[in-house]
Amino acid sequence: MDVGSGKRASLLLQAQAHVWNHTMSFINTMALKCAVRLGIPDAINNRGQLITLPQLAAALSIKPTKAPFLRRLMRLSGFFAQQNANHNEQEELYSLTYASRVMLKDERTSGAPLLLVHVDTHLINP
Repeated sequence: MDVGSGKRASLLLQAQAHVWNHTMSFINTMALKCAVRLGIPDAINNRGQLITLPQLAAALSIKPTKAPFLRRLMRLSGFFAQQNANHNEQEELYSLTYASRVMLKDERTSGAPLLLVHVDTHLINP
C-alpha cells in the first residue's frame, strides 16, 4: 500500500465514522426521552439516595420482567452515575449526575419540557 492510498483509506474511515456518528446519535436522544418520560430522574431524586435497579423498577411501577430493558436504558443514556454496591459486586446502584438533575420535571430550570417538545413525533415526522 502506498502512502496515497493509506491516506485515502484513513480519510474514508474518518468519513464513515462521521456519518455513523450522525446516523446513530438519535439513539442517545431517544434513550434520554424514555428516561424522562418514565420519570427516572424524579424517581431517583425522590429516593434521596442511591437506588438499585429493582427499587427503581418498583418506584416506576415497571414489571420485574422488564427490568433488563431498564438496565439497558440506564447504561445507554449515560445520564446516570452507576456504581457497584459494597456488599455485592453484581448489584448496581444509580444516582443522579448534574446532567440528569437538569431533567428533573419540577425544577424551575428543567430541560425536560424542551427535550420532550424537541423529540415530539408531530415535529419529527414529515
